[in-house]
Amino acid sequence: MKNASERPDGLRERKRRETSGRIVEQGLKLFVKHGYEGTTLEAIAQAAGISRRTFFYYFKSKEDVLLAAHDGGFREELKPAMLAESPEQRPLAAVQNCLVKLASRRETKESVIFDRLMQSTEALRARKEAGFVETERILLEAMCELWPSPERRDGLRLVAMVALGTLRLALERWKQDEAALPLAHYVEQSFGLLAKEF
Repeated sequence: MKNASERPDGLRERKRRETSGRIVEQGLKLFVKHGYEGTTLEAIAQAAGISRRTFFYYFKSKEDVLLAAHDGGFREELKPAMLAESPEQRPLAAVQNCLVKLASRRETKESVIFDRLMQSTEALRARKEAGFVETERILLEAMCELWPSPERRDGLRLVAMVALGTLRLALERWKQDEAALPLAHYVEQSFGLLAKEF
């Protein structure tokens, strides 16, 4: 009997992930070398060894390629990571623990370069801001599962907003320092500042 990874659906999904990863990898190389504006969708497709038509099966635009790389799977992992935290903690402490654990996903020198690319056009800056809003929504959704009382929702939303602001400060300081220290250090430092001020 064949296992799931040998079934056609499993193989198809694996091939899809591999192709998607290759598009992102090649796109990033081109973005770093030529800049965002200087990189064409056609060049990304060619470097990834696919046709322009195939590219659109995976991504809607070159902007989506950069966004996929910039996120690095962070939002995809946020909810399960948050749900792994104990509801016995105060919500802000649980979020801090979760974000410190996930911070290692951003601890690459390339992340600083990607962030500069994300700042290179107004459209990308807007998409980056939208990403923070989506991250806040995911975080709140997970928190509402951990602490399901409807009366707590507004308080949890406030915690999610403050936590995301704290994360943004940590990311800014980490980038300013050219990733001199692990991102987790800056996350802990920013939450420490929050505790000191409030």
